Amino acid sequence: MSDATETVTEEATDDNSLAKRLEREGDVAADYIEELLDIADLDGDIDMDVEGERAMVSLVGGDVDHLVGEGGAVVDALQELTRLAVLRETGERSRLMLDVAGWRLAKRAALTEAGTAAAEAAKESGEPVRLDAMTPFERKIVHDAVAAAGLTSESEGQEPNRYVVVQPA
Repeated sequence: MSDATETVTEEATDDNSLAKRLEREGDVAADYIEELLDIADLDGDIDMDVEGERAMVSLVGGDVDHLVGEGGAVVDALQELTRLAVLRETGERSRLMLDVAGWRLAKRAALTEAGTAAAEAAKESGEPVRLDAMTPFERKIVHDAVAAAGLTSESEGQEPNRYVVVQPA
């Protein structure tokens, strides 16, 4: 077998093992969330997906809206507990993303819009645009939106008050 063929075969194997690992994470997470719903006597449906290199688990339907909490505090806590359950079961740290009632999806859309608007403002004014403090996950979404608009951005400040600064062209 040539070196190129071996490399392609190794990459395909790596992709398959990553997909299997992420599917396993999703299964473990779904089982954990299902147990929590049963204990709390709540109804809801669980959807699993893989996005990029991250398992995605969504809790939808039923009476789960209150599991988002103010500013997503409850869903963040549930996500950390779910990641710990995956770690306990698999022995591997997880980057699993948990969404409840579409809250993260809506948050991502709003952050993308904010990043795009900040990029437009920086282009028009020629001045840097500073946004409010955000979590690392939120900043990543804004950085991606700014890059898609053709500008650069950087994070400044110290946690938990780090924020994005969009640089003009």
